[in-house]
Amino acid sequence: MMLKDDKIKIGRNDPCPCGSGKKYKRCCLNAKNPKPVNLEKLYSQKYDIRLKHSKDIEGIRAAGELVIETLDLMEDNIKVGVTTDVLNTIAHEFAIKHNAIPAPLNYRGFPKSICTSINEVICHGIPENRALADGDIINVDITLIYNGYYADASKTYFVGTPDADAKKIVSVAAQSLKAAMTMLVPGNTIGDIGWAIQKYAENEKCSVVREFVGHGVGFDFHEPPHVPHYGKKGDGIVLVPGMVFTVEPMINLGKADLFVAGDNWTAITHDRKLSAQFEQTFLITEDGFESLTPFDL
Repeated sequence: MMLKDDKIKIGRNDPCPCGSGKKYKRCCLNAKNPKPVNLEKLYSQKYDIRLKHSKDIEGIRAAGELVIETLDLMEDNIKVGVTTDVLNTIAHEFAIKHNAIPAPLNYRGFPKSICTSINEVICHGIPENRALADGDIINVDITLIYNGYYADASKTYFVGTPDADAKKIVSVAAQSLKAAMTMLVPGNTIGDIGWAIQKYAENEKCSVVREFVGHGVGFDFHEPPHVPHYGKKGDGIVLVPGMVFTVEPMINLGKADLFVAGDNWTAITHDRKLSAQFEQTFLITEDGFESLTPFDL
């Protein structure tokens, strides 16, 4: 069934949208005077999604400000000859100085405070004693915990002078995120986001990585929902105010196929062609969205 006002599909055996905890068929389905929809309880019971309140949003926004300051610091230090381990140290020390915690450090055994993904590395690259070379591209992914709240963002940067392929893939990745942002309004769906990204990237003759997705964030590093970067219009969970999640399309210059290196983290394009990514943490508002980790694309 489709609720007339908010487009949320409710099956007979789903939790009732009034938040009673009963099945819809045993509560408001046939009621003469159905109770108002309680989105907070409905999304918690049906999808395990915890909608954020104003206090939570303020906390995530504050964490997001530190994330953006860290990304700006990375941009200042990304130069030919600098190692990714040095970038990791700079980011880690900045977090500690500002009473924040680098979320990746020791997360499921990840050994560093940031992810640094160079050239054909799609995501989850581990900082090491590798010097950046002229013409490289590097994605730096920052997630910080500040006063108990998480915010997550990433950018892809040029090292020295980029060639035509580097310029193209970085541009397509940035514009893919911009395409996704046009879908971030209440009443649209998770599938609309992926559809917009896929349509744009594939029209540019690039491919969309499918193995890694965006995710809810704020109370924890990774929360429901999953946010695929491909999909069909109208599919998936309906966006409602209070949802906070990342959109982080990973776009490959060649094919979408990948493999994971022996460290069990570093994802690499199978054809060794370039990959780029941009990511922000978004809040769905009453009439659109707000980036809680805003930067220009």
